[in-house]
Amino acid sequence: MRTQHTYIIQSPDFTTRLLQWSQQFQEVVWLDSNKHSQKYTSYDAVLAVDAFTSITTDSYQAFDKLHEYQSVTKDWIFGYLSYDLKNDLEDLSSNNFDGLNFPELFFFQPKKIFLIKEGVVEMHYLNMVDEEFMSDLMEIEQYTGNESRRISEKINIKLRLTKDHYFEKIKRMLAHIHRGDIYEANFCQEFYTENTPIDPLETYQKLNTISKAPFTTFFKNQHCYALSASPERYLKKDGTAVISQPIKGTAQRSSDPGVDEQLKEELKSNLKERSENIMIVDLVRNDLSQTALKGSVKVEELCEVYSFEQVHQLISTITSVVAKETSPVTILRTTFPMGSMTGAPKISAMKIIEDLEETKRGLYSGAIGYFSPTGDFDFNVVIRSILYNAKNHYVSYSVGGAITAKSDPQKEYEECLIKAKAMKQVLENQLY
Repeated sequence: MRTQHTYIIQSPDFTTRLLQWSQQFQEVVWLDSNKHSQKYTSYDAVLAVDAFTSITTDSYQAFDKLHEYQSVTKDWIFGYLSYDLKNDLEDLSSNNFDGLNFPELFFFQPKKIFLIKEGVVEMHYLNMVDEEFMSDLMEIEQYTGNESRRISEKINIKLRLTKDHYFEKIKRMLAHIHRGDIYEANFCQEFYTENTPIDPLETYQKLNTISKAPFTTFFKNQHCYALSASPERYLKKDGTAVISQPIKGTAQRSSDPGVDEQLKEELKSNLKERSENIMIVDLVRNDLSQTALKGSVKVEELCEVYSFEQVHQLISTITSVVAKETSPVTILRTTFPMGSMTGAPKISAMKIIEDLEETKRGLYSGAIGYFSPTGDFDFNVVIRSILYNAKNHYVSYSVGGAITAKSDPQKEYEECLIKAKAMKQVLENQLY
C-alpha cells in the first residue's frame, strides 16, 4: 500500500535538486516531457527511486515473466524492454558484439514516486518508508549536490563502421529490398568509446539542455545507465485507449527562420520520407489490430511535422481501443519491437538487421517507461541516447535510419550524423 502526499513546488530549480537528490539510490527512473504539451502527455515529469522488488531477466520467456510480475505486484513498476526481447517473440537470435552487457529486461517496484504536473508534486510512498516523506522533502529543498569529478582526458568517439563499410552494408540492404525480401528496414550503427569514465548525471543534463526532447529519460540500475533525449513515444495505454506515435522522416534545422521553415516544408512534401512513415503506419495498424476491438484502429495524424531543437521529424499518431480485460503486457508483446526501429515485414526486417548490423542493440531501440497500478502504461523509444556501463567504463550511442528502395547511401549516412550530433557534442566537449 502507498500513502499519497501533495506538495506545491516553491522554487524554480526544484526538479533539478530532485534529480540530484535521487542519485543516492541504486535504481532511478526520471522521465521528463520538457514542457512539450502534446495531446497525450500525462505528467510534466516523473521520478521513481529505490527498488522494493524487481525483476531482471534475459529474453527467454521474458514477456511471461513480466506479465506475472505486473499482475502480482499491481503497483507502479518502472523499467525497460531491450530490443533483443524480439528473441522471445520469434525464432530470432542476437549474436553481435555487446560492449554494454545490460540485462535484457529490468523492472522495479519503487519505494518512492514523484509525479509532477503544473507545479504540483504527488508523492507516492510505500507505507514502509512513509515516515521518510518530510525528511526527504526537506533534504530535496535544501539539496546542494556534490562537486562534479573533473576528468582531463579528451573523449575520442570511435566508429564501429567506417563510412565505406556503412555504404557496403546499405547496398546489401538495398539488394534485399530490390529482391522483394522487405520493403523497409531500419539500419543502425554504433559510436563508442572504451575505458572512459563519465559523470552520468552531468552528461544527461548537458544532453537534455541542447535537445529538450519530450520523452527524455535518466535511467540507472546499479552500474547501467541510459541518458536519453528521445523524441519518440513507442506506446501508451490510457484506460482502454492505446496510442502509438512512430517517427519516420528527418530533416536538419537551421538558425535562419526562413531557411528553417523551408526545410520543414520540404520534409512535409518529401515523397521518400513520407513513404517511410506510411509503411510503418501500416505496420503499426496491423500490430494494434491484434488486441484492438473491431474497427477501432484509427490514424489520428499522418506525417505531421514536429520540430525539436536539433531536427524536424515526421510523426504519425495511431490509436486503438482494447477490451478492459486485455492484459497490458499482451499489448506490448504484440507490438514489440516497435515498427519504426525494425521495418516491414517486421520479422524479415529483423533477420536482415541482425545479419548486417555489427553491434547488439540491447537497450538501444528498446523502450523505457512504466506501468501504473491500474494497468495503464507509457513507454518511449530509446533513441538519441547515450548508454553507459559504469563498471567497465564503456560508453555507446547508436543512430540509424529507414532504408527503402529510394534510399541514397550518402544521404542516409548524413542523416545518421545529424542524429548523432547532440550525443557527440556532449561527450567530446565534456569538461568536469
